[in-house]
Amino acid sequence: MDYPDTNFIQIERDKIWMTLWFNQPEKRNPMTDEAVAELMAVFKLLRDDRTVRGVTLRGRGQVFCAGGDLKSFQNDFQNGASHGEVMKMSRGVAAFLDAFNSLPQVTISLVEGPALAGGFGLICCSDVVICHADAKFAMTETMIGLSPAQISPFVIQRLGYATARRLMLTGARFTGAESKELGLADFVGATEAELINYESQIKAQVLRCAPGAVADTKALLIALPQLTRDVAIEEAADNFAGRLRSDEAKEGLASFFEKRKPSWTE
Repeated sequence: MDYPDTNFIQIERDKIWMTLWFNQPEKRNPMTDEAVAELMAVFKLLRDDRTVRGVTLRGRGQVFCAGGDLKSFQNDFQNGASHGEVMKMSRGVAAFLDAFNSLPQVTISLVEGPALAGGFGLICCSDVVICHADAKFAMTETMIGLSPAQISPFVIQRLGYATARRLMLTGARFTGAESKELGLADFVGATEAELINYESQIKAQVLRCAPGAVADTKALLIALPQLTRDVAIEEAADNFAGRLRSDEAKEGLASFFEKRKPSWTE
């Protein structure tokens, strides 16, 4: 599959893994309209690309992402934009976060430096979070008179309600070293080599899993919290039935009984 040429993000493809870099370190890697549009174009293609088994999100210049484009907020939306126009922009942010959150691949955020506001919310959409001990986190929206509106469901998803509520209401800052205790990071390292080692371990684990099974499991995990128990039972049953009858499951069970590796690990 051919992925688009990009200017504001950088795409690296290593066989079956893709790394997406925010690539405006001189501006602290903001979530500009242009960067979001480029990422959305990549996410759209990734949804149907099972040759990519995982995606890592990073930021150039040892800066993950400083969040939304505040100059755009001030220039474009505080000078004449209607309430409805601002709502439309906010819905676009929600669509962007949903797109990353629901990618069928395993996603990793590998975080160095600042990860603020919208950048923090993007991390909370990841399946795995790896942080440098010196990384810096905050949801700064309330400190400048805004609300962390569209990122809040994903922050709650990652941190739990009580911790998310405290951090969003107070704008509290914390470091990568503190992030694991708060429930944000899965792994914390003191050097880039340690971060890459953790990423390599996750990649190795992912490559043992069938890509279709990962995609269906992730879809189920996202859907279940919104369902009543009766509906959840039916959704899980339908998901499992589809899996059990799939070519992947036939290959997986055959490989188990034949004492060999399944085809997706070769």
